Amino acid sequence: MKKAGRILLQLYRLAVLVAIAWIVRSHAIHLRVSGLTPLSVDEIRAVLPAATELRDDPGERAGVFVHDAKGEQIGYAVRTAPLSDSIIGYRGWTDSLIVLDPGLRVVGVRIRSSQDTRDHVGDVQGDPYFLKKTWKGKEWLQVARTTPEQAGIEGVAGASMTSLAVAEAVQKRLLAWQKDAEAKPASIRWSADEIGLIVVIAVAILLAFTGTHGRPWLRRGFQILVIGYVGFFTGDLLAQSLIVGWMQNGVPWRLAPGLVLLLAAALAVPWTTGKPLYCQHLCPHGAAQELLHRLAPRKWRIRVRADIDRALHWLAPGLLVVVLTVSFLLLPIDLAHLEPFDAYVLRAAGWATASIAVAGLIATLFVPMAYCHYGCPTGALLNFVRGHGNRDHFGRRDVVALLLVGLALLLSRYHLPIHEWMVAI
Repeated sequence: MKKAGRILLQLYRLAVLVAIAWIVRSHAIHLRVSGLTPLSVDEIRAVLPAATELRDDPGERAGVFVHDAKGEQIGYAVRTAPLSDSIIGYRGWTDSLIVLDPGLRVVGVRIRSSQDTRDHVGDVQGDPYFLKKTWKGKEWLQVARTTPEQAGIEGVAGASMTSLAVAEAVQKRLLAWQKDAEAKPASIRWSADEIGLIVVIAVAILLAFTGTHGRPWLRRGFQILVIGYVGFFTGDLLAQSLIVGWMQNGVPWRLAPGLVLLLAAALAVPWTTGKPLYCQHLCPHGAAQELLHRLAPRKWRIRVRADIDRALHWLAPGLLVVVLTVSFLLLPIDLAHLEPFDAYVLRAAGWATASIAVAGLIATLFVPMAYCHYGCPTGALLNFVRGHGNRDHFGRRDVVALLLVGLALLLSRYHLPIHEWMVAI
């Protein structure tokens, strides 16, 4: 394959990863802003009649920008849920809509939904003053810094508990952003553990490029170090649960610089050089499999039939489909339970991840690196970005990756009806 073609292919693979990460991130922001009951143009139009479009705010306010038909911002809106879920009126929570102008002054407040008594909610909605005038014209920070008691807010007659719960939720919802905005950014945490991990990464990169041919003791010793330090001591293993979490919530480069560097190196080195850095040198589970396989008698080895081999190679891509589905539909499945890596964090290891870890180690006694070859979705992801030199070409993995982008778009666009259908059955 010509050099220009290889470069384009690698750029395509990078674009696929960026696209999936962007879709996952955008979907997470949308869920953080709107949850499973997203804000709609119609309900905001009741306060701002010119509203035609809502755009999610990726910042700490976690609201939506309101735009008119010309694309100009005419307001900003937030909902009090899920914070208001813990604020109980007469018998339940109330989710309210707060609409502000572009200068973040309150234009109006509306009740979206409530688990309080219907009559009490009706009294609050029907009161001529409470929702319409209590906060109108007040700035975001003014409302945030003033409790309902300090503001002299009185409850609606006959529905005082419900109305005061609404007032408390409005104040606390706006106060939540103020606290985030005033918080000082944390400095980078350079702990001994983080520095140790960075040293291990540096040594692994050196070994990846210099090799250990003729020095098997060096490779075995480093594998034991990886299992002991990266696996059992720090627990800093790459996994789908980690990668998806960072896509959704951001990268904690201040708190875990070593782990961030580990993921960066695991993606960048194979993408640029074709060397599988993490899988061959830094994965504790991979190192454990290789050491066990070398200890097993040769007579134990099993040759996998070609048809079974082809079928098993679809297992890891299938697990990536599961990962995307769980992430977009908020299914009650812990992604850590799909892989064996949490088993190295003894205090957090569950039966599912421990079972996968043990099964993978047993399998490698008979089939070399069985879990790595067939069952590892994280390995499949890292192998996708890896270049293969002159023999590289657009193949099955590239088609599957494009299909995963399509699946991510589909799940993001239709997550609500799919979620409602799943709840109904």
